[in-house]
Amino acid sequence: MLENLLIQFEKLLEEALECPLGDEDFEESGVVVSLDRGIAIVNGLSGVKNQELVRFPGDVMGMVYNLDPDDIGVILLGGYEHIKAGDAVTRTDRVVAIPVSEDFLGRVINPLGEILDGRGAVLANGWFPIEREAPSIMHRAPITEPLQTGIKVVDAAVPIGKGQRELILGDRQTGKTAIAIDAIINQKGKEVICIYCSIGQQISSVTKVMNALKNNDALSHTILMVAGSEDPPGLAYIAPYAATSLGEYFMGKGKDVLIVYDDLTKHARSYRELSLLLERPPGREAYPGDIFYIHSRLLERATHLKKEYGGGSITALPIIETQAENLAAYIPTNLISITDGQIYVSPKIFQMGNLPAVNIGASVSRVGGKTQLPAYRQVTSALKLTYSQFEELEIFASFSARLDDATKLILERGYRIRKILNQPQYSPMDVMEQIGVFLAVVNGALDFLPLEQMEEAEEIIRMLVKEDEGFRKSIEKGEKIEGEKRDEFLKRVVEKIRKELVTEG
Repeated sequence: MLENLLIQFEKLLEEALECPLGDEDFEESGVVVSLDRGIAIVNGLSGVKNQELVRFPGDVMGMVYNLDPDDIGVILLGGYEHIKAGDAVTRTDRVVAIPVSEDFLGRVINPLGEILDGRGAVLANGWFPIEREAPSIMHRAPITEPLQTGIKVVDAAVPIGKGQRELILGDRQTGKTAIAIDAIINQKGKEVICIYCSIGQQISSVTKVMNALKNNDALSHTILMVAGSEDPPGLAYIAPYAATSLGEYFMGKGKDVLIVYDDLTKHARSYRELSLLLERPPGREAYPGDIFYIHSRLLERATHLKKEYGGGSITALPIIETQAENLAAYIPTNLISITDGQIYVSPKIFQMGNLPAVNIGASVSRVGGKTQLPAYRQVTSALKLTYSQFEELEIFASFSARLDDATKLILERGYRIRKILNQPQYSPMDVMEQIGVFLAVVNGALDFLPLEQMEEAEEIIRMLVKEDEGFRKSIEKGEKIEGEKRDEFLKRVVEKIRKELVTEG
């Protein structure tokens, strides 16, 4: 019996050896053992590699994430309702990658590069892996150019440079996304490509963002990448990496890119969900031990390259949500330590009606100040000092203490600075006009005006700056506004405002 089996085996082996290897199509396959909320446990596929793509029935893709001795854990990247235990799984011998192309501008896509807006396919120029190594230190250039958001309080108090990573954080419904959208709108005509990466948001929220960009003519320079709340958690997890790879394609071509991650709190939660389902050991707040690493390796890819390596830049604006103003929570402290500064949006300031509700005292930019125009840096240094003095004195004055004239002057000027920092949404302001407005308010040119007339005074100053070509050119050349030049500008501001506002009133 055994002899007959050996003879049959020898014949089959001889037949197999006679066939040319190229004529045979070998495909390694495995079997689904179990399935649970976006995670599949697969038996077999002994040669599979970490983060390799595998294919499930219905052409659903999955990313290998756990390599255990007996089976593998796979993160599913598509609808898995039809997949069941016993289904075959095959290797693709490639990692998760996203197609890259200039034609994605103005389109809505998912993290796999699939079109979601129903306006036809896009021809890819190539494929970039979603996980790419961050540029080395020797390939990076200093951050020297400002990225103007058009938001007065941000450009003045927490300026951002091209290649910087500036965190936006605050409680929910305080205007975090509004700041990021205004920054995207302000890049119109500035040759900056914007990528808005929505992570775990509801479709209604994404539609609202898309309509805002379309209404403000900002969709043509923007790519919307969407991993919705109804999508598997695997898509939410890979979304920011895919958006960054897309940005790196443009950066390599020497272009400046602005990426908004909205938001990394939901990204961290999706990763926690996947990790717990894959039975990875939980740590603080049930997050896995490598939660810091998943964000650091993402944000380290934002940089400004040297000219010989493309010369482009990626500026990152990650958004995270705090609970009850707790900045010392796990994820916020992680992101604060990774980024180059933070814009803190305070619910108390929001409730007072001062929008955008940026808390200047708790916000900081560790890089962007070096990129500001000399005239702007000169004006805003006085602005921040005056405003911080005002905030301290405002608390003291609330006790109805008797105040001397100098203290009253600081308070009155502080109220005007606070009023002038208010700005309606979708109304970015040119940097030259910002300098003119701040120059006037810091030097007391608006002290005589009642607060309710500040908006009208601001419009008058903006018109004066637009008409004064010499004023604008001197700032562009890097000159400071001092001496006679400053006095002459302030004189014209006071005369114009008195003529148009005071006499009429």
